[in-house]
Amino acid sequence: MGVPVVNALVRAGHEVVILQRPGSTRPLRRTGVEIVTGEVTDEAALAVGMWGCDAVVHLVGIIRELPRRGVTMQRMHVDATRAVLAAARQAGISRVVHMSALGARPDAVSAYHRTKWAAEEAVRASGLRHTIFRPSVIFGRGGPGPEFVGQLADLVRFAPVVPVIGDGSFPLQPVAVETVAGAIAQAVVSPRDAAYELGGPEVLTYLDILRRIAVALGRPLRTVRVPVGVMRALVPILQRFPSFPLTQDQLTMLLEGNVCMDPDAAYRDFDLAPVPFTVILPG
Repeated sequence: MGVPVVNALVRAGHEVVILQRPGSTRPLRRTGVEIVTGEVTDEAALAVGMWGCDAVVHLVGIIRELPRRGVTMQRMHVDATRAVLAAARQAGISRVVHMSALGARPDAVSAYHRTKWAAEEAVRASGLRHTIFRPSVIFGRGGPGPEFVGQLADLVRFAPVVPVIGDGSFPLQPVAVETVAGAIAQAVVSPRDAAYELGGPEVLTYLDILRRIAVALGRPLRTVRVPVGVMRALVPILQRFPSFPLTQDQLTMLLEGNVCMDPDAAYRDFDLAPVPFTVILPG
């Protein structure tokens, strides 16, 4: 998600400073971009990166925890957000654009949504001018979507049958990565303090998305239904293996669905074009 946002900011005429993890395999070097190396909780790196800046865009998020490496949702969503906000205040920055998630709320079943909400609360309490975005599933080149679509495409391509949880009818509202990046680029100069849901123009079921992937691949879709109760029992065991594509949190969020309650607000307040879901396969 970072690369499309940086590209959108540069196109809009902004000079961009990126905080990049040590050892990152995706360095972004281009005109108008400066790179500072450091972790998102590194006070010194944050201070260097924010010096002289007018706004901060905070995108950090994880879907799978690695507690032995210190990668937890509490640390990466809540603690990191607080560190960024503290550094922004110290640097005299007045505006922050924060990436949350559709479904974030205090009483959520999933730790992902609860920690995303706690991060939002920190932004609202920071005293900084702010815009919060809550996107649905993001698709398109450079966003988290290719990983999601790519995993499903591999199943359609190589598995004898594709497992479908329950009846596969849980709804999603995929949003294009260029829509999200465009909204963020405009929000850095927005006068509003607001939170927006971001979704595309179509509400699709999980089964709908599988069918579109199969059409894009030119492959028949052969599915097998797996009862929800069976998946609830298996996922806590199988999620320990990094290659298993589903965590308990992801299963919970998938079964909840991911649809905007107010899908039009961001399109009213920003210059955004609704983009229908398009299957972009890796390679």
